[in-house]
Amino acid sequence: MTENSRHLQRFQDFLTKKSLRLTSPRRAILEAVHGHESHYTAEELLSLARSIDDSVSRATVYRTLPILQECDIVREIDVGKDFKYYATNRSEDNFQAQVVCVDCDNIFEIDAPFMDWYAKTAAERLGLEVDSQRIQVNAHCTRLRTGQTCEHKAAKTSESLLHSTISTHN
Repeated sequence: MTENSRHLQRFQDFLTKKSLRLTSPRRAILEAVHGHESHYTAEELLSLARSIDDSVSRATVYRTLPILQECDIVREIDVGKDFKYYATNRSEDNFQAQVVCVDCDNIFEIDAPFMDWYAKTAAERLGLEVDSQRIQVNAHCTRLRTGQTCEHKAAKTSESLLHSTISTHN
């Protein structure tokens, strides 16, 4: 079973438990989530979902994101801005830590399997059970500090241009 089909089945089961339907806009949002390899904002997700189904509304995206989070298909990443980023849960095995470049707003995911062990150990010592955890590192680009060009900023600009091209052509 592929990741997409596992997520679709999980999403359908979750919606059924909540007495909700899998509508075509919700399906398009799920497809857009799977079509996006990096982190995205709700507005970027809206644009991608509309390229799949132009009936997707902003309200449907904002109502569907918490559902996708609750059934563990999407996770929210708060980097202290006026908006949140989201990422698709691609692997259920590895805990991911985020390293945020504050110069170019790129978010990098790194495996941090030790964090899962650490959180469970610390919580057990206190007689608690882990509900959620995160580790986030904010960093500056060393290339920018030495007057060079940030390679990550150029990549992010190219990705943004691609998304705006997709949304304007659909």
